[in-house]
Amino acid sequence: RLTTLLNKKNKMSTGISFTSPVADDMLHAKDGDVVNRSLHTIVSVNAPAGSCIVINGEKATAIDDTFIARVILNNYKNIIEAVDENTGDKKSITVYWLPNFAGKYRLSIDDNIWFLRDLHKNNCASLFDNSYLAFLKNVHETYGTKIHLNLFYQTDGFNLSELSDQYKDEWKANAHWLRLSFHALGEFPDQPYINGSYDQVKHDCTLVDDQIKRFAGASLMGPFTTIHWGEASREAARAVRDCGYKGLLGYFGLYPAFTGVSYYLDDDKKERVNKRFVWKDDEMDMVFTRTSIVIDREKIDTIVPMLDDYKVGNNMPPYLDMLVHEQYYYPDYFNYQPDYKEKIMTAVKWAVDNGYQPAFLADCVFEK
Repeated sequence: RLTTLLNKKNKMSTGISFTSPVADDMLHAKDGDVVNRSLHTIVSVNAPAGSCIVINGEKATAIDDTFIARVILNNYKNIIEAVDENTGDKKSITVYWLPNFAGKYRLSIDDNIWFLRDLHKNNCASLFDNSYLAFLKNVHETYGTKIHLNLFYQTDGFNLSELSDQYKDEWKANAHWLRLSFHALGEFPDQPYINGSYDQVKHDCTLVDDQIKRFAGASLMGPFTTIHWGEASREAARAVRDCGYKGLLGYFGLYPAFTGVSYYLDDDKKERVNKRFVWKDDEMDMVFTRTSIVIDREKIDTIVPMLDDYKVGNNMPPYLDMLVHEQYYYPDYFNYQPDYKEKIMTAVKWAVDNGYQPAFLADCVFEK
């Protein structure tokens, strides 16, 4: 009891501090009321009891040392300022308003390279003569799903420079539902960029991106990706940022057995992304989003219950990102999942049945 009172006193003595939202939060339709594409949301700050707090021109209602006011966010990037009119003390934060974020979903697939090797080896007449791509096209045609593939540069006996550009027109014709991006140089070593240097990651990212442009075209690319293992030093992340990627997907605590998969973020920021599904490192100009399910980590009969758990406490993901990995599709892979296709269809059907609409992340988190 004494410790609680002392902590409260210390908190009160620090002046104004924002409690919700906090700096660099990215807000969406679940954070308030949308009126004519503006977000009306509640802002709360802590300040010493007896303060006269005004937030963006609105006098805040006081409840002890908590002060709340409704503000309107009209822009992608917004400044919220709280002023104590008794003392002149003021604090401000930057937050973002994402009008196209809530209610959207995509399917994201990591570790892709084997289907490209098969296209090369079999000299297929069409992209969709490859059974993996044919299945993904069926997912799209059935549900309208947008699908994002993160690519390795190389695997045993093949690298992207060997793939013919004969499919380029076909890639472009499917750019409305298909994305390609950098993932890593290759599958091994594990966590290749957890201590990665800027030059190493810039080199590997450029290798992949140059080949995507050559064989598929820039229309298949976008400013979002997932780095292999979801781990990267700050300098590694800066390298992919300088290659044009402004968003990174990770687990951020979704699966407790994986303590990382959170890039370079500290525990506080990791928890922020875990809770809100999205957050921006303003200094890096990098957006972080959390996946909602890793499909290949679930059994077929746990996918729907796992997703249904989000309904408890009205905790439905604002954006539903569903992640899976390529390798589990193949019968000759040691960890082959014979129900791979059924799992994906089950997860995607849940998204559609629960009102989510297909959209690439890049179309939902960046300024238009």
